[in-house]
Amino acid sequence: MIRNVGVALLLGGSTVLGGAAAVPAHAAPADGLAEDLDAVLRDGRLQGAAVDVVVRDARTGEFLYDRDGGGQVTPASNNKLQTAAAAFGILGPGYRFRTTVSVKGGNLYLKGTGDTTMRAAEYDRLAAAVAAAGITEIKGDLVADDTWFGAKRTPDDWDPADLQYAYAGQTSALTVSPNDDFDAGSIEISLSPAAREGDPVRAGLTPGTGVVKIDNRAVTGPPGSPSTLAVDRSNGANTIVITGSHPAGAAPTSVLRTVEGPTLYAADVFRRALKAHGVRVSGTTERGRTPPGARTVATRTSMPLSRLAKPFLKLSNNVMAETLVKAIGRKVRGEGTWAAGLPAVTAHIRRLGVDTSQVTMTDGSGLSRGNRTTAVQLSTLLRNVRKRPWFPAWYSALPVAGQPDPLTGGTLANRMRGTAAAGNVHAKTGTLTGVTALSGYVTDPRGRMLIFSSVFNGYSGGAPKDIEDEIAVRLATGGDGARAALRRMAPVDGGHLESTWTGGLRP
Repeated sequence: MIRNVGVALLLGGSTVLGGAAAVPAHAAPADGLAEDLDAVLRDGRLQGAAVDVVVRDARTGEFLYDRDGGGQVTPASNNKLQTAAAAFGILGPGYRFRTTVSVKGGNLYLKGTGDTTMRAAEYDRLAAAVAAAGITEIKGDLVADDTWFGAKRTPDDWDPADLQYAYAGQTSALTVSPNDDFDAGSIEISLSPAAREGDPVRAGLTPGTGVVKIDNRAVTGPPGSPSTLAVDRSNGANTIVITGSHPAGAAPTSVLRTVEGPTLYAADVFRRALKAHGVRVSGTTERGRTPPGARTVATRTSMPLSRLAKPFLKLSNNVMAETLVKAIGRKVRGEGTWAAGLPAVTAHIRRLGVDTSQVTMTDGSGLSRGNRTTAVQLSTLLRNVRKRPWFPAWYSALPVAGQPDPLTGGTLANRMRGTAAAGNVHAKTGTLTGVTALSGYVTDPRGRMLIFSSVFNGYSGGAPKDIEDEIAVRLATGGDGARAALRRMAPVDGGHLESTWTGGLRP
């Protein structure tokens, strides 16, 4: 639907926006903000697009600019703002995930509650603790208990074409991450050329596991030839097929792919760690439930949510988002499912003042195209969480413009550098094909905190993130000097694009 994206008309204290629900409005400020933002939004790429932009005074809530802010749009990863607010409010900033190892009846039980920060090193420490408890042999089975969450691994409406990529990993109460970004439920495939042209490319897995198999059909190409490597996993299978060529003498490369059934993947990584620490398991590895009365011999707790929120929001981690929805469902209704968690998220943001009649959530991350919200409702959420005791942790967890450290700048690390917005804008990005969003906080030259939300759907060409940046820089700079600052700004490279990255090879 093409909406009226013209300047709002003030009638009787309400804003009329092309038939959208009326929202509060006030006279435009005298600093030329409306004229400047209208000029920015006249970009031809936005012709015919849904263009929803709101700017508000954080303290008073006054609307300083509103361009179709009541229009319902697909938010992409701005959806995570709603999930994060509910996680802080329902689970609490001190919430931790727990992984335990216990014994009973000759079996060893590994039980998880959804810790996405479990890497091979964490499973190794659990195995070391088992050995330190004097256990050297398990005559029965290793039982992987993932019953804390429901068995459904991904939301119903995720695109099947996405499911092999790390941004669409499967959720499980027991999982493993291959890296420090906590891409849970994925595995890293490392690739390097052989010494001789024509020989198979060398391929390896991190962490090591027998759950995933490699079908390596790739060869080493002539020196200086282009790399044509392709790495694919079919849905429902755990065989990674590698094709193409990689030139002799070229640098090694790597790629992430998701794993079908993270539970047994995690259990296999743990079983290998047990063997390395001298603990022999005679039986099989299987899924099951920890029986009552089992004796706990090792425990690992995650970092608290107040810290976990940084990799979650700054790196826009989709699996963390869906895991938090399930954890919320488990706490509220005793069911670790989307069916239990998503209504609880919606109910909580309603208590934060969001008009949830304007909100639809079909997942927690924003990867689903069934999600809907409005720029006004996002701005209301951003304003009202400022009153919560956990707001400092929330604010700190948002990406910060122009800050190169990944756990500071996150998805804004390469954006707005060298402007008044750098180190100033704290905002959540959002990216899907045809969708881009940026919503958060900026301090203007008067020292006033502003809240802004810009969501574009259905534009032409690539994601117009430079337009988002122009808006943010204008708010940070004020009327004077904004244009000069924008001319100096480095081109936008997109940074870490959370829901469009297709897991391409990387050095």
